[in-house]
Amino acid sequence: MYVPAHFATADADALIQRLARRWAGVLVSVDADATPIATHLPVLWNAETRTISGHIARANPHWKLGEGRGLLVLNGPEAYVSPSYYPSKAEHGKTVPTWNYEAVHLSGRVEWFDDAARLLQVVSDLSDFHERARAEPWAVGDAPRAYIDALMRGIVGVTLHVDRIEAKRKLSQNKSAADFIGVAEGLAVSADTLEREVGELMHAERALNDEPDGN
Repeated sequence: MYVPAHFATADADALIQRLARRWAGVLVSVDADATPIATHLPVLWNAETRTISGHIARANPHWKLGEGRGLLVLNGPEAYVSPSYYPSKAEHGKTVPTWNYEAVHLSGRVEWFDDAARLLQVVSDLSDFHERARAEPWAVGDAPRAYIDALMRGIVGVTLHVDRIEAKRKLSQNKSAADFIGVAEGLAVSADTLEREVGELMHAERALNDEPDGN
C-alpha cells in the first residue's frame, strides 16, 4: 500500500486493534495459478507476538492452499471529500475530489491449524474481545460444550505471522489548515454515518496536533 509520510501513523498497533474491533479483515492469498483468493473473517491482533488470528469455515477452500505468504487488509471508516468543503475553491478553483480513509495492510506467513485446544482458544479470545464492552457479555462457556465441539469441527484456524505492516490514515493532513477544517466540519454534519465518523477523526487529529508538547 502506498503510504506517503503525511498519511503514516505513529501507532500502528493501536490502529490495528481499533479497526479489528469494528470490521472484519480480508485475508488474501494466491493459488498455484496466481489467482487471488480472499476471505472475510473476524481477527484478533497480538502486538507482542506480531500475529493476527481468526478462523474460517472448513468448507471454504482457502485453507487448502496451505502455508505461504498472505496479506490481511483491515479497512476503517471512509468518506468522499467534495471540493466544495475547501475554502480554497472560492479563491482559485484548483481543487478536485478525493477520498479519506483509514486502512492497514499486514503481510506475512499464513499458518492454518485445526488443533482443538488452539482453535478453542482463538474462538474464546475473539468472543471475549468483542463481548467485553457489553453489559452482559456472552462467553463460549455459556453454550453446551458438545455443541461448541461440534461447531468447531466445521472451522479451521488461521494465524498470520506478520513481518510487514503498512498503516495509513488519509485525513487531509496534506491540505492547508483552512481546507482541513473545512473538510472536517463538512463531514461532521453529513447525513452519512461513516462520513461523520471521518469528520470526528479529523477533529481529533487536529486537537492532538494542537496540544502543547509540555516542553
